[in-house]
Amino acid sequence: MRDSYLAKRIRGGGYALKGAWTLIRTEPSIQVQVVISILITIAGFYFEITKEEWIFQIFSIGLVLSTEGINSSIEGIADFVHPDFHSKIGYIKDVAAGAVLFAAVTAVIIACFIYLPYLFPSI
Repeated sequence: MRDSYLAKRIRGGGYALKGAWTLIRTEPSIQVQVVISILITIAGFYFEITKEEWIFQIFSIGLVLSTEGINSSIEGIADFVHPDFHSKIGYIKDVAAGAVLFAAVTAVIIACFIYLPYLFPSI
């Protein structure tokens, strides 16, 4: 029973929760993103955004947190494989950080589409 499909999925979910908690506890960039996510979620309740706006907001939060987590993993692997400075490792880290930038800029644009009309009704 221990190696059943369901047991493996439950155990895998536990590892995922452990990883998410580790990210939140140890990565300053994720901590900042989580605080921003909480604040923007509070704003969503305050402004009573629509169901469609919630979908875009939740997707944006998930996109930023996911890419930030992947970026942290890539940086950790790169530092483990080659702890000293190397131009190829620097390139890999820069590209991973660039992916986070794309996600964050996308989230900010979506937030502007959602919240600017609430903040400035004449827009």
